[in-house]
Order: sequence, then structure tokens, then C-alpha cells
Amino acid sequence: MGKNVSQKILQAHLVEGELVPGSDIAIRVDQTLLQDATGTMAMLEFMAMGIDRVKVELAAQYIDHNLLQTDSKNSDDHIFLMTAGEKYGVHVSKAGNGVSHQVHLERFGIPGKVLLGADSHTPTAAGLSLLAIGAGGLDVALAMAGHPFHLRAPRIMGVKLTGSLPPWVSGKDLILEMLRRHTVKGGVGKIIEYYGPGVETLSATDRATIGNMGAELGATSTLFPSDRRTREFMISQGRRDSWVELTADPDCTYDEYDEIDLSSLEPLIACPSSPDNVVPVREVAGTRVDQVLVGSSVNSSFRDLMTVCRILEGRRIATHLSFNVNPGSRQVLENVAVQGGVLMLLMAGAQIHQPGCLGCIGMGQAPGTNQVSLRTFPRNFPGRSGTKDDKVYLCSPETAAAAGLFGVITDPRELGKLLPWPAVTNPERYLVDDSSIISPLDDTGGVEIVTGPNIVPFPRFEPLPDTLEATVIITVGDNITTDHIMPAGNMVLPFRSNIPAISRFVFQQLDPGFPDRAKAVGNGVVIGGENYGQGSSREHAALAPRYLGIRAKITKGFARIHKANLINFGILPLTFSDPGDHDLIRQGDLLLFGKLRELVEGGAVKIPFTVNGRSMTALLDITPRERRELLAGGTLNFVRQGEK
Repeated sequence: MGKNVSQKILQAHLVEGELVPGSDIAIRVDQTLLQDATGTMAMLEFMAMGIDRVKVELAAQYIDHNLLQTDSKNSDDHIFLMTAGEKYGVHVSKAGNGVSHQVHLERFGIPGKVLLGADSHTPTAAGLSLLAIGAGGLDVALAMAGHPFHLRAPRIMGVKLTGSLPPWVSGKDLILEMLRRHTVKGGVGKIIEYYGPGVETLSATDRATIGNMGAELGATSTLFPSDRRTREFMISQGRRDSWVELTADPDCTYDEYDEIDLSSLEPLIACPSSPDNVVPVREVAGTRVDQVLVGSSVNSSFRDLMTVCRILEGRRIATHLSFNVNPGSRQVLENVAVQGGVLMLLMAGAQIHQPGCLGCIGMGQAPGTNQVSLRTFPRNFPGRSGTKDDKVYLCSPETAAAAGLFGVITDPRELGKLLPWPAVTNPERYLVDDSSIISPLDDTGGVEIVTGPNIVPFPRFEPLPDTLEATVIITVGDNITTDHIMPAGNMVLPFRSNIPAISRFVFQQLDPGFPDRAKAVGNGVVIGGENYGQGSSREHAALAPRYLGIRAKITKGFARIHKANLINFGILPLTFSDPGDHDLIRQGDLLLFGKLRELVEGGAVKIPFTVNGRSMTALLDITPRERRELLAGGTLNFVRQGEK
């Protein structure tokens, strides 16, 4: 039996276990990716392990999230990251050089490698056929120290593509169609692998867009074959020697199947406030738009931005709205400039910002009260924009440009009445400038790591107790995101290396009193619904609650990365044996777990507990290694003990 691309990469990197879906495996990691919102804590965790230098083929640190320098905190942390990178052998991409996954695609990605990144959109590297997986910062720090990455062997969903995209339809519409079909939970525990004759019609940056938003499906990763389109992109980047062909065997199979005829797709849009709330653009056409944002985390490549430039060329945006462009990288901006795109944008009335995440992470660019914001971003979770009760739609660059011209949501096919379809393709040779990437030093003896006053030592956590008596601090429903748990934005992210300070913002959107109540009771429990912890990989959504005394979370189901982060910091990730029990537990209830340590150590799956004297049961579905990590009080304690 032949192998698909996912199986080939996993098999080549397998160091523990067997490739049976759902079984425990460990894989070797070739490359790691950190960004500054996760990287400061991850670097502190790496330093705590006492390793002299990173032990992966390539480690990269990107400064792309915390770019607003409203005081000294971000600047101090950037210097810390740059000096730590020099000391430990990490490539550092400076502020303004671009978004982590875009720059990594351009300068470092190699087909067939395994990339582990402390950013949930790391699977953007699908554009170059890397098995790229988002994870918590501690998992990435461990990989940098030479440890394999442990996970459940994923199921492989094969999506056959036929046909080709029609004019005014792009790769963004394909991934929106996947979200319409499968929802934000449809990819949990799976790698989404695209195959079929339609794949060759998609460029590397089209594939990167699809891989990026595969994270919104909850997928472990997304993969495309490494073919002539992959080689084409790597040649354009001056990296032809790093290309290798990697395709599925003709007789391979998949665990699940889907099929999409690209020629049948139409412009789609995700309505507020979830990436899977997808409808055809024509169904919401005419809705007034106040703000348009193009670029940032996704749809920020040359093709995407130059398409917008060509649509706006010689025209003016509607007078009542703001039109903002966030290039994905300095390289993208430079190449758009070479082709005259910057002047096209400026003459149309657009605002061009520095390459970075910016509004995607709530770092500025918040819409006004009751305003409609149209964004090419990957997420529109409630309040993520920085505005409470926001009205954020997700769309393609074509749809965004159409709204910019007409002032209302418009099917971009209507643009065909004004101008020919701008069939923009990526350059045969990009203008390449790596001067904003600091390469590691061979001799690091004289390097001093600079730490500002905002960097606080990593907190130490106690091992799992024999019994646990804990109070319910909050109960929440389905699809709670890491933005709900640990908000981002310019008020919060500067404290990413200061856990006592950042913990004051836990559940700020839903319940501002959460931190005080949690600290007051000592041991706390959070009750949640389905898909708890979806969204960003930020480990602070586990680390800060643990600092506040949260020892267990009981939900109907967890998102993959958040569940792993909970274990990393010693929080029990329990699911209800009877989902109906969720509705029987109230804030303030007292939960008692008897013989807890004995049960976890003995491999028990069913964990009994009482709620105000009433008996219930939760399930602990974790691996033997994860049990040892929980018993130690978290993964860092586990590693310090010398466990393997």
C-alpha cells in the first residue's frame, strides 16, 4: 500500500510509537519558530533547561506581534530576544521584517521537514510542503533543546481538488468553503492533505493561505505535495537547491475524503463572529462597510497585495471608510513597490502600515463602535479586534478591494464591469533582502543577554496533590477561544514575560472579577463546553490561570493545543463523562477529588468527584507520559527531574 505525503513525512521523523490514528507518537523536529508574543516566555523556558545552544537544524525568532512601543516593555523584550538569539543560535527577524509564517515561507521553509512553531498559524508552511504544527511555547522550547514532539497520531483527511479557480475567486474562498462544510471543529485530530489535478493550479502562496486557515478548522496541520509550483516559488526566492519533490503514491489512501471542484467556487465571506459562519458574498451584499484591512497574518503575500493594487489603480476608495494594508513581510512590500503598487495604494487613499500582525492580534486598528470591519485575516472571534461587540467579516483580497471601492460589501465579480480581472502571478525572481534577519554567532562567549525589568522569572508550580478540593470560578459555554481566556492587544501583550501582571487579564472579556476570585479561593476549577480553547497557541491561556490557582478544567471537549498547554502547566484537562453534567454545576460550587494522585498515577481514565456532595465522573484521556507530567506539576518540572 502506498503512502500519502503526511505519512511519508511522519514516518521519516517518527522516533516513538506507530502511525495508527489516535495512538501516542513522538516525532523529530527539524525547525522551530517563535514569535515575540510567545517567544519571550519560551526563551525563558529554554534557558531554564540549562542548554548551551539549540539542537535543531534551524531555529527562528520573529518580532512581529508586539510592535507598538507605547512604553519601554516591548523594546526591552525585543533586545532580550535578539541577544538571547545570538547567545543560543537562533535566527532573529527584527521588528518590521514581517509576520513569522510569511517570512519563514520565504526564507527558511524546506519541503519534507517538520516545523514546530509557537504560533497556531505555523501551518502556513504548507505552501512549501512542510509538516508545520502549531504548539505551545514550552513544547517549542523543548524541541529547541533536542526533545521530540509528542502528539496523538492524526487522522489524514484527503481533499481532492479538481478544476481551477474562476476569475475573482482565490485560495481564501477555498478555505472558507472548507470551514463552511466542516466548521471550526472539523479538523480536530487531523492533517488536511490536498491532492488531485486542481492542486497544480494553486501557487505556493495560495497554498500558504489555505494552510494558514486550516488552523481555524482545528487541524493539526495542512499539507500539499512538493511539486513544480513549489519548485517555482523556491527558485523565485533563490533557494532552488533546497527543493525536493514530495508527492503521494498513486495507490495511497486516506482516513477521510472530501472533494472540491475549484471551478464551482464563488466568493465567500465569514460573517461575525466565527470563521465558520460562512455564506456567499452575494447574500450579504449591500452591507455598509466602515473599515477594510488587507494582509497581516494571511493574504499578505505579493499576489494578494498586488491584486488589491491593480483593482484600486486609478480609482479612489469610498470616502466614508478607512482602507488599511498590512504587508506580510518587508520582502512583499519591496516587491510591490518595485512594480508601482505602493503609489497605486497611496493614490487610492489607502494607509500602508509596517509589515507585521497589527490588527490581527488586536494590536491597534480596532474598528469604531457598531462599525463593520472587512478583513482578510484568519479570525473574527468576538472582541479580538479590540472593540467589544465588534462586527468583523473575513474575506478574500478581491472582496476587500471591492468593498473599498463601493463602500459596501460587494461580490467582487461586480468589478468585472469596471476592469479586466487582474490575473496577478508571483514574480519569477523576488527582490531578496535579508539584512533584517540576524544570523546566529559561532562564538557566543562575549554575548550578554539583556533583560529588562518586565521580564519576571518563570513561576514554580507544585506537584499534583493527593486529593483536591477546589471551587468553581467560572462556567462557560461552547467554542470559548484563547482570546476569551487570555486576551491579546496592546494593553495585555506587553506583559507576556510577566505572569503575575498578565494574569490580571484572564477572562477579562467574559468576567473581569475572575482573577480576584481565583486568587481568593486558592484552588480553582473552570467549567467549559465543546471545543474549549480554540484559536491561538498562546500558552498564557493556561499558564496565567495556573498562576491564579486553577488546578482543573472540566469541559465537553478541548482544542488540541490548549489541552497540551494545560498539561504543560499542571492543569488537569478533564471532560464530562455525561455532557449533561455541565449544566448542573454553578459558579461557587465546591468540587472534591479524592485519591487524585493515586488515580492519575494508576492510569485511571474515569476520575470521580463530588459537587456539593453529589457524585459525578470526568474522563482523563491523556498519554502515560502526560500523566507523569501532570504528577510532576507540569512539563518543566518533569524535564528538570531528568525524566524521559
